[in-house]
Amino acid sequence: MSFLLNLAYGVLLAAVFPVLLYRSLVHGKYRDGWGEKLFGRLPELGNVVSGQDRYWFHAVSVGEVLLLQSILPELRSRSPEAEIVLTTTTTTGHAVARDKFPEFTVAYFPLDFSWAVRRAISRIQPTQIILVELELWPNFLKAAQQSGIPLSLINGRLSEKSFRGYSKIRWLLKPVLQSFHLLAVQNETYAERFLKLGARAESVHVTGSAKFDRINTDRRNEHTQQLGKAFGLRQSESVFIAGSTQDPEEAIALETWLELRDEFPELRLILVPRHKERFEETARLVESYGLPLLRRSAIDVEEVNSLSAGNAAKPVILLDTLGELSACWGLADFAFVGGSMGNRGGQNMIEPCAYGAAVCFGPNTRNFRDVVLALLKRKAAKVVEDKSAFKALMRTWLNDRQSATEQGIAAREFVLSQAGASQQTVDLLLGAEKLPEVAIAA
Repeated sequence: MSFLLNLAYGVLLAAVFPVLLYRSLVHGKYRDGWGEKLFGRLPELGNVVSGQDRYWFHAVSVGEVLLLQSILPELRSRSPEAEIVLTTTTTTGHAVARDKFPEFTVAYFPLDFSWAVRRAISRIQPTQIILVELELWPNFLKAAQQSGIPLSLINGRLSEKSFRGYSKIRWLLKPVLQSFHLLAVQNETYAERFLKLGARAESVHVTGSAKFDRINTDRRNEHTQQLGKAFGLRQSESVFIAGSTQDPEEAIALETWLELRDEFPELRLILVPRHKERFEETARLVESYGLPLLRRSAIDVEEVNSLSAGNAAKPVILLDTLGELSACWGLADFAFVGGSMGNRGGQNMIEPCAYGAAVCFGPNTRNFRDVVLALLKRKAAKVVEDKSAFKALMRTWLNDRQSATEQGIAAREFVLSQAGASQQTVDLLLGAEKLPEVAIAA
């Protein structure tokens, strides 16, 4: 099986190599970490001290890394002597991990070649491996089992689409799922799906979603206040943020703001593209309309004061830095959560809801289906089907501030009601080490 997987991965890597090379040369992507990814040359940490734990957490990208902000401090407070290693797959996830967790070992996750995963495990020598949300790489999981390392999945989720796909290969997936000591999932629906795919009943636990924990609800927090000052925002102004956006959502937000700004001159716009590779593209988009632009990465206090003074045209603000969107949402009176007008499946809308912003998103939010259903049931968010519906909703909110405020209050109350998953997750992780060994899948 490992030989066949290695062969398949090799063919796939060869097929996509021209694309990777092009994006590396033109866009600066995929340049880092190839020793770790292809050959498993992760940091060599040596043997674990007797009685000590070494946890290896794998978080694919930015969203999963940020989720760990509620789990790792809880784990560290209850197991202060433990070592923590954090791996990611994406470059942006790696950068955010280094920024948010400078005290931990951060590296790239190995590609699922048998030699890479075996070397990575032998160099890290973890006492437990914890995967965030859903990452099932056969060679990696087999190598972990053969090394006798407990496997856990936390904040697990399994969308209806993924479930249908996995059901077709249930015979292959069942032994993989049965190798897990712990499958901590977000809700009963996900638990049922994992069980139907063959997971052991004793390994499946419903904890809720850790995305709701340690979410900031205080707009007066220091980071948010610093951003507001840096952007030159005034108390009398209303702020509209389009965050985690992809093409063409920045253009939709920009055109909506342009149509409304004469009628509502106090309305300010902040754009936050999902990927750093699109920062320059978004800057050019704003400038193509002949609009002044204020970039977070190049703020000049005097320039901000000049642009914000008197009757001068207020600049569009571009948040072109990593790791600041969470705090920036605290500036929003009105929030559009991106990745939802195209086919991406939506991005995390919990943070703007937690601040009590009036939140909307497009029709494609399959990645957050359960959260969206709960918000809509409580009248705590709105769906906008297209650009015209988006403009109409923004005009409604601006003309009826009470309605927008009430929606924001409902959203914040919902987020506060969902807290507690991180503590349950850590309880289970600390207990997972005491579970009996599971059989190695064939």
